[in-house]
Amino acid sequence: MIIDMHAHLWESEAGKCKSDILGVCHQFNVSRVMVSSLGGYYPDEDEIDRMNRLTYEFMKEQPGLVEGYSYLNPRHRSAVDRLRHCIEDYEMCGVKLWVATFCDDLLVNPVMEQAIKYNIPVLIHAFHKAVDQLEFESLGQNVANIAGRYPEAKIIMAHLGANCLRELRPIINCLNVSVDFSGSISRCDDVLYAKKLLGADRILFGSDMPGLSFLVSYGQILEADLTGEERDKILYKNTLKLFERS
Repeated sequence: MIIDMHAHLWESEAGKCKSDILGVCHQFNVSRVMVSSLGGYYPDEDEIDRMNRLTYEFMKEQPGLVEGYSYLNPRHRSAVDRLRHCIEDYEMCGVKLWVATFCDDLLVNPVMEQAIKYNIPVLIHAFHKAVDQLEFESLGQNVANIAGRYPEAKIIMAHLGANCLRELRPIINCLNVSVDFSGSISRCDDVLYAKKLLGADRILFGSDMPGLSFLVSYGQILEADLTGEERDKILYKNTLKLFERS
């Protein structure tokens, strides 16, 4: 069984994204894929509504296969109301925070508190760059800060922070933080390093689809020196446990 808990529809080419994702799911027998729709770095309220509607339409088109994240901009006063709409009306499975603000900004507190009430995970983009770091792009320390503020929250730090040697250490003791290794910047040694620091129970399989990123992420797991149980935990068991709301 495979659950890909990190995929996207990009507004500018949503139709192609859907086709690519469904093709991968069919070819590799992916049982479930969790999607957020994205556009610009600093979305206004209209864009947030369009993105969440796009995700919801994909969910309706592919029931049982596609689940959705509520994409939010914490700078909007309406963020919590939009989260309620996505969870209660659209029946989405979690929250996606991108780069509109640092994840430990006080503006994020109401979103995090509502996510805790719903018992849903918050997927946080975290990405260290040597050059061209975005203005509000979160890093491992930002994730550790919000995790410490809300130890009861379910938090996922995406991409291993892009630089696992640098970004995983701040979250070692944050037991409410899991990680995914989605995106083509990670290699199998990075997965093993994450296992060494965090344990296999805190690693989730995500690909950052569409594109070739699924093959890269899946190849990392196939090549990594993991036991069968560790591989199953990463490919689907940890995600099932984390996203269970009962």
